[in-house]
Amino acid sequence: MNRFLPLAPPFRCAGLCLAALALAGCALGRPPAQVEAPVPARWQSPVPAEALAHGGSLSSLDQWWRQAGDPLLADLVDAAQAASPSVASAAARIAEARASRVQAGAALAPNLEGTLSATRSASPTTGVGGTGTGTGDTGSAGLGASGAIPAVTVLQAGLQSSWEIDLFGGLRAGRDAAASRLAASEAKWHDARVAVAAETANAYFAERACARQLAVAESDTRSRQESARLTQLSADAGFTAPADAALARAGAADASGRLVQQRAQCQVLRQGLVALTGLDAQDLARRLDERPVDLALPALHPVSSVPAQTLAQRPDVYAAELAVAAASAEVGQMQAQRYPRLSLTGSIGRMQLRVSGFRETLDTWSIGPVALTVPIFDGGTRAANTEAAKARYEEAAAQYRAGVRQAVKEVEEALTNLQATDERSADAERAVKDYQASFDATESRWRSGMASQFELEESRRTLFAAQTARVGLQRERAQAWVSLYRALGGGWARPDAPQAARGGAPDPKP
Repeated sequence: MNRFLPLAPPFRCAGLCLAALALAGCALGRPPAQVEAPVPARWQSPVPAEALAHGGSLSSLDQWWRQAGDPLLADLVDAAQAASPSVASAAARIAEARASRVQAGAALAPNLEGTLSATRSASPTTGVGGTGTGTGDTGSAGLGASGAIPAVTVLQAGLQSSWEIDLFGGLRAGRDAAASRLAASEAKWHDARVAVAAETANAYFAERACARQLAVAESDTRSRQESARLTQLSADAGFTAPADAALARAGAADASGRLVQQRAQCQVLRQGLVALTGLDAQDLARRLDERPVDLALPALHPVSSVPAQTLAQRPDVYAAELAVAAASAEVGQMQAQRYPRLSLTGSIGRMQLRVSGFRETLDTWSIGPVALTVPIFDGGTRAANTEAAKARYEEAAAQYRAGVRQAVKEVEEALTNLQATDERSADAERAVKDYQASFDATESRWRSGMASQFELEESRRTLFAAQTARVGLQRERAQAWVSLYRALGGGWARPDAPQAARGGAPDPKP
């Protein structure tokens, strides 16, 4: 009975393995995993004393939004993040990247497979043992005597292993690239949460501004309607010219049309909040009606005067930095494919034969073959793959530098807009106060007949314009405030940041 023999003596295979492990220390060079990006030494825009959205304490987003003193805003942010498809997609990409990292890491280790099989067979023969004398059916006679063999059962169990030895670091480069992509996916998930939070806050502040403007429009409409009523009574009595009565009616109609338009705009903004958060429309409307329309923004804290420290808090910049590291590792991976590859296989097994009460067990094992694959000619495919990987690296580096420049621009714009709105706020409040006093005086003189209808309407128009400008400025300030929050990373911290800088609490995980 045949036995399985090893393909090579064990000591000879062990020597080959040791030589392969020594060669495995060789790794090809990669481009730099980190590149320099131009960052100014200081901000060009003035940095107000109340600028940084999270005060240097990079706490979780929901806790930061609750500092606004408006529980509805925090609930809207939470609901929008839970319903956002962009956040869900980012979380799915994290799971995909995590699986890719596991797969790339597993390529460095030997793989092991187990096999189990069972076979039972019998092969009949014809004419065996028959002498063939005479003209009878000698084949049938012989088959009846000894024309069949006993059934044979074969049971087999074994383990098979294969291992590609990482001679030139290609597998390690693939693992490093997958790890960088996973970290970048996690940073992008945080960036998606920050973006959704900023979008929700902007939508909420827009609805609140619309509600303030609606209150202004309602007050203006009531005032114009009362003036039109009194003017019409005076005209009917012959004390006022019909032209003045027509002017008053036109002003009332114009205000009524603006009021209808403003109500529709507020309703559209509320429907946008419903679509963004997935909340019940009636419940959200009730909660919005219960909230005051004039909301103060939370107190802010100083922005770091060093842009590099501020930009380190942005998850999108960190993701772009990791994309450079992943592209660098991919270059090493492609370069390694141009060099020889060494693989080792082996197996152990046990086979049992059973036939007519006889049983025999055989143990088998093998080491090898040790296969060295040397690329000779591929038409330039591997070289082209390497050049393509280098091009992707250059692209990633360029995108990282562009992302840093864009981040600097966004912070500068937010700082400038925030300070500008701060400086204009006092003037807007003073303008409304003085125009209100002027209108009250003009209305008093109009009632006593000392001011014309045209003077009253002109004073009312300037007051309405000043009130509208103040509402617009409040909306602009809130938008600049949210833009600064977004530009500063929205409370995210790099994984390698000190725990003290992270607010003492870990970032939430997808």
